[in-house]
Amino acid sequence: MKKLIKYFALAGVGIVALSSCNNDDFLDVPQYDILDIESQFAGDEYARRGLNGIYAYNNVSKQDNSWGYKPNLFTGSHPTMDTQCTGWDVKFLNQTWDANVGELGEGWAHAYAAICRANLYLAGLQDAEDISASCKKLCEGEARALRGYFYTWLATTFGRVPMLATGEDFNNTPNKAAAETYEEMWDFIIEDFSKAAELLDWTPYNGNYGRCTKGMAKAYLADAYMWKAFRCPDMAADCYNKAKAELKSIIDSGTYKLVSNFATNWDPAGFWNEECIWAMCSDEGEQWSSWGGDRTITFCNPNMFKWFTACPENGGWGAEYLSWEWYACYEPGDTRRDASCVTGAVPEDQMAKYGIEKSKKVWGYHPYLKDSLGTKYDKPEDAKYGKVVHPFINNDGVLSGTKTMQFHFTNGEFAPAIWTTKIWRNAYADGNSWGTQMWSPTIIYGKRYANVLLDYAECCFRTGDEATGWAVLDELRNRAWGNLTIGQDYSKYYAHFNNVYNAYPWTGNQDYPHPELKPANMTEYPIGVISAPVQVPSAKEYYTALTAKPNRVGYTHTSPAWKVAVNEERRKEFNSEWCLCPDMIKSGYIEDHINYNYPKDDGGSDYANYPWSKREFDFDIKKMDMPIPADEILKNTLLKQNPGYAGAE
Repeated sequence: MKKLIKYFALAGVGIVALSSCNNDDFLDVPQYDILDIESQFAGDEYARRGLNGIYAYNNVSKQDNSWGYKPNLFTGSHPTMDTQCTGWDVKFLNQTWDANVGELGEGWAHAYAAICRANLYLAGLQDAEDISASCKKLCEGEARALRGYFYTWLATTFGRVPMLATGEDFNNTPNKAAAETYEEMWDFIIEDFSKAAELLDWTPYNGNYGRCTKGMAKAYLADAYMWKAFRCPDMAADCYNKAKAELKSIIDSGTYKLVSNFATNWDPAGFWNEECIWAMCSDEGEQWSSWGGDRTITFCNPNMFKWFTACPENGGWGAEYLSWEWYACYEPGDTRRDASCVTGAVPEDQMAKYGIEKSKKVWGYHPYLKDSLGTKYDKPEDAKYGKVVHPFINNDGVLSGTKTMQFHFTNGEFAPAIWTTKIWRNAYADGNSWGTQMWSPTIIYGKRYANVLLDYAECCFRTGDEATGWAVLDELRNRAWGNLTIGQDYSKYYAHFNNVYNAYPWTGNQDYPHPELKPANMTEYPIGVISAPVQVPSAKEYYTALTAKPNRVGYTHTSPAWKVAVNEERRKEFNSEWCLCPDMIKSGYIEDHINYNYPKDDGGSDYANYPWSKREFDFDIKKMDMPIPADEILKNTLLKQNPGYAGAE
């Protein structure tokens, strides 16, 4: 008899403990149990619990030992070159990925495991006789939304893929060809999200944040229409109008709004706020400081997110960096840059040489952890510059400053000296910090209200409503410059940092050689808050000028100003988020972006002290459809490799 593992966990979020919401709003998290598959339809309560078997895949799982960080970020951001990497991960930066890359195969298996579970669940739900109509409505809506979500990842990552329907899995349907056309594939996904949007409410069932809602379904439905427009140009006009209508309905619902400070979206007290439409929070729960079992790197828990993204001189492993091209794309006054990163303490004269602004907030300093990057002092009186971390010793054994004082951090391979604080924010990365100062919930957004606004702006431009498109961009930019923060109280956001990170991490200050250097509590929010209104440059004027301005090698944008504007705003909003690359692709901007922002450049002989990325490969748009994993082609005889990789296995 078939069995179904039913996860009694927060639907859509996995293992979660959040400080920002009333605990009554969340489900309890008892242990797993295993029931006969038929048992999940014995009544309303069991049917709702059965959904958790699908929701479990919106977090890490044993079907994919690196889902959550890889491949989502690697396929969703690295190919834009705005996020960068070293080691074996670099293949996602220079288009050298292939059909044997493990992350792609694991991601494929993970997504289809979720889809197959949804298909069997929906098949059983259709025939269930002991479930109320209202419960069936909820369960079908959420199951369809989840299936559509996982198909969206597959479709935006690999192009045309097999569309297993309700009742099908790879046991009863081991061989199935990819959808014959993009129209067929996207119509399948559109149907799922359309039905889910019809069945679900704007607020999550029983106040359980993390469940699929009407807003989530509509946001992904609009995304699907826009992808269909990109793939099926002869249907584009109709698709953009339909996407625009769905996005407008989200805006008009009043359910969501931009939070006043962009930076707080990634604070523990800021999770599942009024801007959040769909997200997961990967959280240690009560397993703080544990190395073993399901807390190991194998299952990519939040401890490991921190190490993957933290500065290596501060104890991190450095699997993700941000580029200097990304850092330099921001206009003066835009708070989103400092809200997203910390940089090395690159000498000011070097930064000025290349026209790069030195941040007053995050230059060589992590404002949330009150920690320096690299070495800042060896005397107590210099404590204002941050805590001690290990200095850089060169190959001759000489103390030679720190790697963070260069544009490119040399840790075997060159990588930009910029680290994300969207992920590395809530816990120290130093190896000695295994202890009480570990808690680091990691918030990963699928859809924010900002996604809706930028998609809506694009649809407005494409449907002849340019004035509205520019107005929407100006709305986002007004938030970005900090005008919404004036007069706001942010104490609830930094209270967490004061509570958890007010002691030196590995000693609790008991044996710290300079106990007087214990950091003082935050008395104001460190990033993005202003006290008086500022004038925000017009999006239309700024991006019209940028579109006409040649880059450093003389290349000029080939995209119209509105497309440059929408996608450059996406770069500023969605760095280190899974949606960036897919959004650029569906907009038809990715190739122009690479050619303009990352021209081929050898970097000269002193690359560590040169800011710009060394691109040596010729960008190939065909490769933006990732290769179908080789193992899947062997198992499914009807699958064919994507054109960009055919014959390369």
